[in-house]
Amino acid sequence: MPGVRIVTDSACDLTDDLVKQHDVIVVPLTIRFGVEEFEDRRELTPEEFWRRCQGKGALPETAAPSPGAFIAAYQQAAAEGADAVLCLTISSKLSATYASAVTAADTFTSIPVQVFDTRSVTMGQGLTVIAAAEEAAAGAGLDTLVAAAGDRTDRIRVYGVLGGLEFLQRGGRIGGAQALLGSLLAIKPVIVVKDGEVAEESKQRTRSRALSYMVAKVAADAPLERLAIADGACADIDDVVKELAAIPGQHPLVSVQLGPVVGSHTGPNTLGVCYILPAPVSASGD
Repeated sequence: MPGVRIVTDSACDLTDDLVKQHDVIVVPLTIRFGVEEFEDRRELTPEEFWRRCQGKGALPETAAPSPGAFIAAYQQAAAEGADAVLCLTISSKLSATYASAVTAADTFTSIPVQVFDTRSVTMGQGLTVIAAAEEAAAGAGLDTLVAAAGDRTDRIRVYGVLGGLEFLQRGGRIGGAQALLGSLLAIKPVIVVKDGEVAEESKQRTRSRALSYMVAKVAADAPLERLAIADGACADIDDVVKELAAIPGQHPLVSVQLGPVVGSHTGPNTLGVCYILPAPVSASGD
């Protein structure tokens, strides 16, 4: 279709239905379990990923897509009639995916391609993709979409309650959360994605307190522009969904499974909450 097509990577955790609904092209990262290698979502579903994580084998690892994978996505968009592409990626501080997308864009000449670092992950990235896709479908041009993404980036919030820190530590993505390791047995950590990196947000003594703390953080920022929850094989997800669904916002709560890209670094029993604050109202009321 004509207009701007949105491309992203599989760290966004959008479901197949959301990808189809918003006509998004998703470039998969690679997930490795020992010598076994899978394309995220295409060869390994979130359900199968979490089943594998319950075993005693090697912890999963991730690898960024090649520039060639992004070129193929840009070419698909061009072949299907797009006038331009906006590629929204996982934070460049968490993955080499952004650099790969930029390398591809620099060599692709069929239509204009702009690559944008969301400085986020999971549904913080995913909600940004949905918003951009809706604006593109409404006729927004590439420059307008890039400006809107930049404005939205500073309003994204991503919080997570983990089952533990083994996956995050061994995956090398722990960043500012390093301070949590010494007292892991005494606390249930709440993490935050801040300036594109994973950092410590809070230390809570029980998981229930950690979940309540996270829900309270979200509620304090209401009303919201968009809100999503990502379930990483959690047994206590239902009550949190009910609480979040009651928080006022401009769009309904989006519920997804936390996918293999983020799950490889956080491990099972991780629950993520991602939202976008509303745009500030100008003094003139415009």
